[in-house]
Amino acid sequence: MINHSFKTGFSFGLTSGVVTTLGLIVGLHAGTHSKIAVLGGILTIAVADAFSDALGIHISEESEVKHTSKEIWQSTISTFLAKFLFTLTFAIPIFLFSLSKAIIVSLVWGFFLLSIFSFYLAKIQNKAPWKVITEHLLIALVVITITHYLGDLISSINF
Repeated sequence: MINHSFKTGFSFGLTSGVVTTLGLIVGLHAGTHSKIAVLGGILTIAVADAFSDALGIHISEESEVKHTSKEIWQSTISTFLAKFLFTLTFAIPIFLFSLSKAIIVSLVWGFFLLSIFSFYLAKIQNKAPWKVITEHLLIALVVITITHYLGDLISSINF
């Protein structure tokens, strides 16, 4: 059985990795249409945001004053690894396809990951999978839509 600390880190890292990276690549694509900017953004998120999220989980777990040091570090490390590795998977389509096609592949990949994990969560909570999946995908879609239009807005500003 997987312990609470690992579940915390993995679930947070996967979800944050997918939603943050999809928002970033869609926004950067809309704003720059630059493959190098999108790839640079993915790599930056993989490192900086993975460390940031891991530290956030570390401090959050410490603040609850109910976890051992070992449990806190398990959550910290699993958050970093999950965020880092899931984020890096989005670089693969950027290398393999044109940027427009890579964005579509990334969206499909990200929604697939969220759907599979949401299905798992629904099953362990005895909830209707379609409700949990729909809720999580809609939240991701809101983030993606906002970042797309934000990228459009930024690209229209003349500096």
